[in-house]
Amino acid sequence: MKPTLTALFTAAALAIAAPAWAQTPTAQFAAVTDASFVQPDGERVISLSTIIAVPPETVWAALTTADGWKTHMGVALASVDLRVGGDIETSYSAATPLGSGGTIINQVVAYVPGRMLAIRNTQAPAGFAHAEEFSRTVTVIELTPQGGGTRVDLHGVGFVTGAAFDALYEMFLVGDAYTLQMLHDSLSATGR
Repeated sequence: MKPTLTALFTAAALAIAAPAWAQTPTAQFAAVTDASFVQPDGERVISLSTIIAVPPETVWAALTTADGWKTHMGVALASVDLRVGGDIETSYSAATPLGSGGTIINQVVAYVPGRMLAIRNTQAPAGFAHAEEFSRTVTVIELTPQGGGTRVDLHGVGFVTGAAFDALYEMFLVGDAYTLQMLHDSLSATGR
């Protein structure tokens, strides 16, 4: 199983051994900047960014098409229904077909074409710890043209206090950083 974006990005957390990186969880991802923070009410916000030397439309296609997910996010199977209420369904194994109940499903909460995508997980793989709590978080991905390329900002919100959310926050802080690094490296290699 390979990791990918937070709820774009559920599996990222499953595939990464976060405790090994606990002291500096995002330091090994050279292309990723971590500006995560805690709000006054104690809610934690994952706030990561990277700059990719490709135009926003290229990044947008990677995030919102089945081919983009398979090519740049490391999944074996993908289906994307880009509309409010639509689903991004993925599987890291060709043996777990789409629609089987064993896939990862992220619902599109909102989007602005070419600029912003907000998703939340509605189906985690079997055995995923804290799936119910994770479904209460949202991942927002923003694309901004910058210097002939694209700045990608990923924000994970809804990580309130509590043991389940503590575990999820640590898992997805690393998983999302890994995913942004993978997206950066994959799109940078193609250069288009």
